[in-house]
Amino acid sequence: MSGTMTDAAAAAILEGRTSLGIELGSTRIKACLVLADDPATVLAVGSHEWENRFEHRVWTYALDDVWTGVQAAHAELVADAQRRHGVQLTTAGAIGVSAMMHGYLAFDESDELLVPFRTWRNTSTGRSSEVLSALLGVNIPLRWSIAHLYQAVLDDEPHVADAAFLTTLAGYVHWKLTGRRVLGVGDASGMFPIDVATGDYDASMLSKFDGLVEERAFGLKVAELLPEVLVAGQQAGELTADGAALLDPSGALSPGIPFCPPEGDAGTGMVATCSVAPRTGNVSAGTSIFGMVVLERPLAGIHHELDLVTTPAGDPVAMVHCNNGASELAAWVGMFSRFAEVTGGGLSSDEVFEALFREALDGDPDAGGLLAYNHLAGEPIAGLSEGRPLFVRTPDSRFTLANVMRAQLYGVFGTLSLGMRVLAGEGVELDRMFAHGGMFRTAGVAQRFLAGALDAPVAVGETASEGGAWGIAVLASYLSASDGLDLDGYLRERVFRGDDFNVVDPDPEDVPGFAAYLSRYHAGLEVERTAVRVL
Repeated sequence: MSGTMTDAAAAAILEGRTSLGIELGSTRIKACLVLADDPATVLAVGSHEWENRFEHRVWTYALDDVWTGVQAAHAELVADAQRRHGVQLTTAGAIGVSAMMHGYLAFDESDELLVPFRTWRNTSTGRSSEVLSALLGVNIPLRWSIAHLYQAVLDDEPHVADAAFLTTLAGYVHWKLTGRRVLGVGDASGMFPIDVATGDYDASMLSKFDGLVEERAFGLKVAELLPEVLVAGQQAGELTADGAALLDPSGALSPGIPFCPPEGDAGTGMVATCSVAPRTGNVSAGTSIFGMVVLERPLAGIHHELDLVTTPAGDPVAMVHCNNGASELAAWVGMFSRFAEVTGGGLSSDEVFEALFREALDGDPDAGGLLAYNHLAGEPIAGLSEGRPLFVRTPDSRFTLANVMRAQLYGVFGTLSLGMRVLAGEGVELDRMFAHGGMFRTAGVAQRFLAGALDAPVAVGETASEGGAWGIAVLASYLSASDGLDLDGYLRERVFRGDDFNVVDPDPEDVPGFAAYLSRYHAGLEVERTAVRVL
């Protein structure tokens, strides 16, 4: 960075002409500071690794770990700003919080957590999902907050009587930093169905739910438990003195900074890929993987593979959400990293990733008859109540390193592709699919295979690996521009440029090759179901 740019960045940081984004992902909590009037310019970053726990058959995170991680990511960002620009971060123009969508955080009137945080990864709400989907006439996925609440009612959990407030992880962090119990419409749409005409929870469905639980949970009014819904561009509170001390225990950060509505990782993924307009979509790949397509019209039918959510501006979106993403792929790469280490190879983890990804390009279009299942957790789209990662091949398969790695990369997109084919059957058309997440950092590999899997052009931007932390920083920047532009216009005119994306068209050999792989993958799910039953 030139001296002039460094001086300008330092001045922007000191004067608060910046936006700070914080996202709590599945394995990393990330912080990203951007220039407010040019959010494509990243000034500093920070991160902290964390991991979910499987306790008493529940996937969860401890709330103490939330704050340890948020503080560590913020402290690393502060240090990065000092290192890059020679200044101390004490304020910002705006802040935004994003996190994994869905799940269940229930608090009583004293703001005490009633049961451990139940994350999106839990699949114990099957009966609830089935009943609510039939009652409300829309697909209610297992991980949605309302599915968790009704399952607790069905299971006669005593905490239901004491519930005073329900929220998501992003909503919880925002609440503690600002004192406001609010949620961005995109994240709220993973708690309870949204009426896109009003931009709020669907009133008729709220009434139906209250009637359903009247006998088992007398007096429960679900609307009284849910956060207030806001859309992108609306101010959602300010950093309180207590919030400033919680975010930055050093005391350097000043209170009074405005916040944008807290959003889920799906919404920030749409923003980070400039895909909030109809006929655009995006794929976000991390611990989970999901595809989002902004709809031109309502879907004709109800499909258990498709969730109806919204953009941060409130427009309707069809979502294909898979509980399992790139974690199993990372485990395989980790094994090869260890091999490189014990043989004295001296390769970094990133170098091993790149070498193996490049090797996959030499694999057969159908991965040589190999199959990789990445199911560490249950996968509703695949009909799996629990996960059993498997690598399967027939005796006549072509067992090479290139095919092994191609099969692993294909496996990340396997369940997603099953859901996307349901969308295609609805006649939903895409002009372009955008992708982001760490697995797209190696140029031209995962991006190319995703294009083959979807049979559609796939675009990856320079911020692909920054992901949602950058996306929520952009939404924070939008606070000062929302009067003049809608969100799509703001992204296209102020944030993204025509050359910000690298677009890859489907390879003519990859499309039929992946189709053959997916056909075997679908048939082989019976092996997965057997593994769940017997192992």
